[in-house]
Amino acid sequence: MANLNPLQFIREVRQEVGKVTWPTWKEVWITTVMVLIMVALASIFFLIADMVISRLIKLILGLGA
Repeated sequence: MANLNPLQFIREVRQEVGKVTWPTWKEVWITTVMVLIMVALASIFFLIADMVISRLIKLILGLGA
């Protein structure tokens, strides 16, 4: 089983965090905007798909009269 020394674990975590290449604020901002745009586009797509499927089901079941 692994050595469960908490202080050694914390040292190793700090060492690994130091190796991470963190994104710049510009990269974070651009990525955030891209995600929001994609969420908006996906929402519009699913809204339209839901409306089309709903109309087709009403047409097939004769509930649209």
